Parts: sequence; C-alpha cells; structure tokens
Amino acid sequence: MINLNNHISTPIFKLVSKVADEMDCAVYVIGGYVRDIIANQNNKITDIDFLIIGSGIDLAKNIKTKLKNASRIEIFKTYGTAMIKWNSLNLEFVGARKESYSSESRNPKIISGNLKDDQNRRDFTINSIAIQLNSSSFGNLIDPFNGVKDIKNKILRTPLDPKITFKDDPLRMLRAIRFSCQLNFNISKESEKAIKLKSKRIKIISRERIVDELNKILISKSPSKGFILLEKLGLLKLILPELTSLKGIDEIEGQKHKDNFYHTLEVLENISYHSDNLWLRWAALLHDIGKAPTKKFDKKIGWTFHGHELMGSKMVYKIFKRLRLPLNEKMKYVQKIIFLSSRPVILSQKKITDSAIRRIIYDAGDLIDDLITLCEADITTKNMIRFNLYHENFKVVREKIREVENRDRIRNFQPPISGEDIMKYFKIKPCREIGIIKEKIKESILEGEIKNDYKQSLKMMKKLGAEMNLKKKINDQL
Repeated sequence: MINLNNHISTPIFKLVSKVADEMDCAVYVIGGYVRDIIANQNNKITDIDFLIIGSGIDLAKNIKTKLKNASRIEIFKTYGTAMIKWNSLNLEFVGARKESYSSESRNPKIISGNLKDDQNRRDFTINSIAIQLNSSSFGNLIDPFNGVKDIKNKILRTPLDPKITFKDDPLRMLRAIRFSCQLNFNISKESEKAIKLKSKRIKIISRERIVDELNKILISKSPSKGFILLEKLGLLKLILPELTSLKGIDEIEGQKHKDNFYHTLEVLENISYHSDNLWLRWAALLHDIGKAPTKKFDKKIGWTFHGHELMGSKMVYKIFKRLRLPLNEKMKYVQKIIFLSSRPVILSQKKITDSAIRRIIYDAGDLIDDLITLCEADITTKNMIRFNLYHENFKVVREKIREVENRDRIRNFQPPISGEDIMKYFKIKPCREIGIIKEKIKESILEGEIKNDYKQSLKMMKKLGAEMNLKKKINDQL
C-alpha cells in the first residue's frame, strides 16, 4: 500500500487540519485526489475535495484568511459548498450531506449528514474513500465500500444499488464510461446492467453536461473504448444517433461494405496516438457520418457513398446545435476537415502534380497538417502491404506539400493584385470584371502558369484588362 502520509503531509493539508481542529469539526480529504494517489496515477493534481462534518463554507472562509494569493471564495449555498483557487489548486470544501432525488431532475434535495451518509451518496466506491485530517487521527483511511480493493482490481462499482445510483443521477452513467477510459478500469457487470436498464434517463441531463463528459472521453488515452461502451450500453443512440446509423454491414448480390461505425472508432483511436486536439478528434469521430444518408448500391460498382463528405460537413451544424457545442470557428474547423477529408486520399493514390498540391494547400490553409493527419488515421486496412504502401504515399504527399509551399507560398493565399489595385489602374468602379481578373490570376497561380508574385500578376492583369477593353469602356462611360 502506498504511504498516504507522504501525500498529505504538505502545507495545505496541515493548514486544513489545524483550522478544523480550532473549529472543532471533523475534516477529510475525499474523492479524486485520494483515488489517484492510491491508484498511483501520475496525474498533475489540480483539484482537492475536503469533506467537513459541519459547514464547509465556514471552514473555507477561515482557510481563506490564512492563504496568501488565494482567490475570492465561490459559494454555492444550495449544496453547502465553497471553492477557493490557490496557486495551481482548486480547493473545494463541502459539508457532509444526504441527498434525495425526484424522477424529473438530477438536482437533489439536500440535508446535512454524517460521514457515512456522504460516502453513501458518492458515485463510485473508488471515489468514496476518505482520509481523516484532524490531528488526533491524521492519515486514517475510511473505506466502507472496499474502494481500495476496487482500485487494485481496476473495477468501477457504485457504493449502493447501481439501479438507484443511475436513476437518481443519470449523469453518473456517462461518468462511469469516462472513468473507464481515463483510468483504464472495467465497469462492473451489475453497473453495466443498470446502465442498460436506465439508459433513457440520460434524456433529463442537460446537453452541456453530456458534452462535457463526451469531451473528456474524446481526449482520454483510448476514446474508442468509451464510444464502444456508449453503444453497447444503449446511450449512444440517444446522444449521437448519427453514429449508430453507421453500424452494420449490408450485402446485395454478394457485395458488402465495411462496418463504418467500427471503422470510425479505429480512425478515432488512430488519431489519438498523434494529436491531443479535441476538435480534430471530433472531426475523426464525425468524418463518415454522411455515409449513412448517401449509401447506395450500384450493380456495376457495388456500394457507393458519393458526396458523403459534403453531407457529413452539413450534418455537423445540426449535431453541434443539438448538443450545444460551440457554433463558431471550432465547428467550422470540424466541418472543413470533414469536407476535405477525401482529397488527400485521392492525391496519395495518383501521380501528384504541383497544381493538385497547390489546390489542396489553398483550400485547407492552416488546416493542411491536421487534414493529412486525419487521412493517415483513416488507413485501417488489415492488409499490411497496402497499409505500408498508403503510409509511404502520404509521406510523399507531405514532402510535396512542404516543397510546393516553400516555393509558392500558397497557404493562407492572398492575391498579389487586389480589387483596389485593379480599380485604380483601370480607373473603374466595382464591377464583375474585377472578380473575373482576380479569379483568373488566382487560377493561373494555382495551375503554375505564373508565379505567386506581384510582377507577374500585374502583367496578367494588364493583359486581361486589354482583352476586356476596360479602358475603352471607361472612355465610353465618360
């Protein structure tokens, strides 16, 4: 067993112990901090929860007076909770309580309780372990539900009947899956059965709370595990039916397509090895959602998903709006990555021209590296010869992108000749000819017909203007 005293013999714990003794109230450290030190998780500690038999708010106020550089206290009277930010730590002080729930809400009615009452209300046994901080019994471990044993066995169980636990607060179903991903623990069979039974209760949870858990699953070390559990336990179809619509394999005239749901999870897992970018992981999760509504069978070529990238990028808006994900640049990032997701794949299978490379750089802009990373993660073939060939092809694509970008500076392309330049030279007002000139200059640069510089663009502008009789048009107007 790890020596707990090594972890709680630090100034903050000694201060809490001293102040609690002065106030003559029992105090414990409980929850994730205790769980992680017992599990020997090397997580950076940012949150410490203190449980007080009495007023957590009063203890927090007294602690605040003795901490330098502490933030002002945030108080949540309904829950008898107070929070202080001090240095890099979030210190939460909560009075021990009992909770009772109605069927319409996860927000409980609260009354004061003792240590046992508070440990009973905890979500999982691994989070119900308490360490006493009062000087008379400093470091004593109180573990009524064998949470230490569950940590050792890497199992997630609820302190009480899981059917009641998940009915009372359905968010705990998502937390079970999230902890399973973060800690690499298994959910107990009894808890899995209870989640299946109570899965529809997730509908009473706010979408913001659901998304918070989904994001934590997505940024975990093994996000695919979380989505397999979400589907297995009946939650995914209630949260992201667009994903469960990808599940299954159809067969007509002996021709099959791959199971796009499990393929998606392979891509998500692959991307997690190479990027911690949450929004790139969302793009990986949703990159094939357009395949369900675009799936067709063609007798000549088999199963097709024509236009699934465009369809998928459009579906992102509805999903983000429904889940109350940010409808801003983050959503546009996911949409754009999905929309362009097949373009580099085509490049990797053909002879690569500079023109094609310039166009993908122009269209993707700063997203080009993330786009290629997704395309590489999308290689899930089990044929190792093909697997290695595809990856070698993408190495060529990446090198070609570097070469072309260094030479032609296409990323975040700005035309060397502006609309103002054209109007000033030809002494004209805004008109359609300006757009035509700018577009032809851009196309000529992307095709490699002229360099991406002002001198060659100016020469082309004059030539195009002459062909359109712009000076004559001005004289006519005068």
